Amino acid sequence: MSNLLKLAQAVDWIAERLSRIAAWAVLLAALISAGNAFIRYGLDISSNAWLEIQWYLFGTIVMLGAPLVLKLNEHVRVDIFYGRLPGKGPVWVDLFGLVFFLLPVMGLLTWLTWPFFWNMYVTKEMSGNIGGLIRWPAALLLPLGFGAMFVQGLAEIVKRVAYLRGIYQMDTHYEKPVQ
Repeated sequence: MSNLLKLAQAVDWIAERLSRIAAWAVLLAALISAGNAFIRYGLDISSNAWLEIQWYLFGTIVMLGAPLVLKLNEHVRVDIFYGRLPGKGPVWVDLFGLVFFLLPVMGLLTWLTWPFFWNMYVTKEMSGNIGGLIRWPAALLLPLGFGAMFVQGLAEIVKRVAYLRGIYQMDTHYEKPVQ
């Protein structure tokens, strides 16, 4: 189990590095958006590439930032009874959700989006917009992000099993979102 925990920590480290890319993408998207608005409305110059790079960056933010959100236990969950469960109950609910929902869905989406990306990469698909960008970098974010979520889900399972066995300490505090 200690080797699995070390592997889970390595996965956490990767999630943190991916989230740094996502954080820089937030800044870059904001700067490009502001610059594009200034150029478009102030100088009456525009390019579809500037609009497309923004949604590439938004995709980067979501797909590369999501594994850290899972790691930090800040992900969305359906809170019917989760917050009211005593002791290790929430950890069992997490395990159930990770094993029966997150892993199958992320595995399926990774599998389905890889050929989508690969086809765009091989054919060098371009945007249909004049001045648009190549599309495969945005398409790569799909299998990369879903795959990273799958691997982070495995790491979370390892940590929760270790917690239930009493060999790993984790923060199980859950704060119900303000409605």
